[in-house]
Amino acid sequence: MSQRSRLNLIVVQVLVLSLMLAMLGRLFYLQVAAGLKYQNAALSIQSRDIVTPPVRGAIVDDTGKPMAMDRPGMVITVDRSALGKMPDKGKAVLVRVAKLIGIKYSDLYTRTRLCGELPLGKRTGCWNGTLYQPVPVTKEATVAQALKILENSDIYPGISASPVPIRNYPSLAGENAAHVLGYVGSVTALDVANTNKQYYQNEVVGKTGLEFQYDQYLQGTPGVKTVIVDRTENVTSTSTITNPVPGNNLVTNINATLQAATEKALASSVLSARAQGNKADSGAAIVMDVHTGRILAMASYPTYDPNIWQKGLTTAQAQALFSDSDGVPALSRAIDGTYAPASAFKALSVVAASHAGYNLNANYYCPYSIKFGNQTFHNDDTNSQGTMSLQTAIAVSCDTIWYQIGYDQWVKDGGLTPKKNPNDFFFKNAALFGVGKPTGIDLPSEASGRLPDRAWKLAYYKANKNFYCNYATRAKPSDLTPFLIAIAKEDCTDGYIVRAGDAINFAIGQGDVLLTPLQMTDIYAAVANGGKLYRPEVARAVVKSDGTVVQNFLPHVNGKIPASASTLDFLHGALRAVAMTGTAAGVFGNYPIPVSGKTGTGQVQGRNANGTAKDPTSWFASYAPSNKPEYAVVMMVSQGGYGASTSAVGVREIYNALFGVKGNTVDPKKAIFPTGAPPTALPTIDLQNVAVKKP
Repeated sequence: MSQRSRLNLIVVQVLVLSLMLAMLGRLFYLQVAAGLKYQNAALSIQSRDIVTPPVRGAIVDDTGKPMAMDRPGMVITVDRSALGKMPDKGKAVLVRVAKLIGIKYSDLYTRTRLCGELPLGKRTGCWNGTLYQPVPVTKEATVAQALKILENSDIYPGISASPVPIRNYPSLAGENAAHVLGYVGSVTALDVANTNKQYYQNEVVGKTGLEFQYDQYLQGTPGVKTVIVDRTENVTSTSTITNPVPGNNLVTNINATLQAATEKALASSVLSARAQGNKADSGAAIVMDVHTGRILAMASYPTYDPNIWQKGLTTAQAQALFSDSDGVPALSRAIDGTYAPASAFKALSVVAASHAGYNLNANYYCPYSIKFGNQTFHNDDTNSQGTMSLQTAIAVSCDTIWYQIGYDQWVKDGGLTPKKNPNDFFFKNAALFGVGKPTGIDLPSEASGRLPDRAWKLAYYKANKNFYCNYATRAKPSDLTPFLIAIAKEDCTDGYIVRAGDAINFAIGQGDVLLTPLQMTDIYAAVANGGKLYRPEVARAVVKSDGTVVQNFLPHVNGKIPASASTLDFLHGALRAVAMTGTAAGVFGNYPIPVSGKTGTGQVQGRNANGTAKDPTSWFASYAPSNKPEYAVVMMVSQGGYGASTSAVGVREIYNALFGVKGNTVDPKKAIFPTGAPPTALPTIDLQNVAVKKP
């Protein structure tokens, strides 16, 4: 063997030996040094988490009475991945399940479909989770139904039943409060994306209302038992166990008895308005503590039973919640509905007029009609009312005085060619009252209303110019009237300009200005308390089950209305005159509790779905007792007609409950708050022996 060949052999031998040493080293690392790490990794692949849902914290009223709480229930779930492997994709199984739980197959099918699997318009009641997550189809199963499924797995493959805590809204005082309380539902990918929190598949989270707003406190922590399984999914050992931690309880400022009375008064007012020939399609009513901004009651009409979400919505129920023909019961008119405030807005106009230099104690002429350019504006009363004080003008709701004031200020600000820095007393004062901004209430989806000032006009013009300039081809045939065509032509060229009609209408709360009933309540509470605009608050405190306070929610002042003491004194007198000698005298003239307020009858443009003209929006905004205000009470009935004949009557019913009034007699023992004011101390929470309410 040559020297070169021997050298090559030695190199190969060294290389082979090096490789063997490397392999032995790696084997040692895997078996010994990193053995525990890979053992744990292997176990994790074979581990399964068994999740025990926690008891969700209760939501209680100001007396400790539960308005939302968990109760024992039985859930039936469908495993879509298992059904998908069947020749018929599980249809036969679903038919049997539908018959067992007493619903239509079509409804059950919808509940088990991902929303993206269904065509638009047919997704109501669909599943928002994933295909790999058990789909709950009912949480109201009986023990017999659950046993039938568990004992006949061959007939019900992919179907399971297990006990779970079920959210219940017991309505102990007869209250509904659906729009305040909200509801809960199974966690979805969207929930995870919005919170960046890790959830287990069978957890529930708040979807709307207080359930959503305070979910972090109410939810609790699920218990998790991690077991190790072999290849056949048999449990071989238990790895870890953590017990569930119940959620905290939420104490609210809502009084359940007052809430029920408010809901009853609102529903009664809607039905009364219909009896008077008005369409009265919806409404809202709110009671607020004027000294703190705390919401004592908040009602919206129409409403729905919040328990239906736990049973499982049928397609018909889901469609009805968002149906225009049913009045869209899912919409909270109190915080998300916006309406022209009409004459109830004149409290703001008084403040604007005072800043513009008008003498609030002077007399003004109130003609029946007044003409500006080629358009005539009228009072509701067909007769000229002559010269009167501004207080009387508020009491009898004279519009023509405010038309003139609004027009004069528009002219002083430059009219169609506005000054560089116009005073805009009406717009700027309204902004300081909070018009056009959400109040910040602790509920989701609050609307901001609309302040149609110069900035809004310009933004609206830019967004809609193309439509106005092509109105003839883009508008509905029913909107191609000579008047609307002329308006569109005008808006196409200079729709960003604040015109005389804008200023005139704004002064009486008409035109483009919109408020929510909550904003109106906040404004009148500020007038009552001397000028403080509070942030409305539904929640009072978060407390543990042992009574330990986790967090108190204290009153917060958003701002102060721009009214001097003398202007507020004038307003107090004028609003009292409304109830004594003005438009609400027929309702409150002889009422044993002094009430101050303002009626409003808002004209509405457009037509209903059946082609009929829309009826006016009925308002009554108030506070009482006038001499020592405690409560602001506002009611609005959409298409409810006159403020005095509809909403004022409903507000009186609420005051009857608040103060214990029957006829013209006051019985303090029957008042909601016998001490004359809402409670200041936190209540004792008792969740025992509470009768549940079935959907």
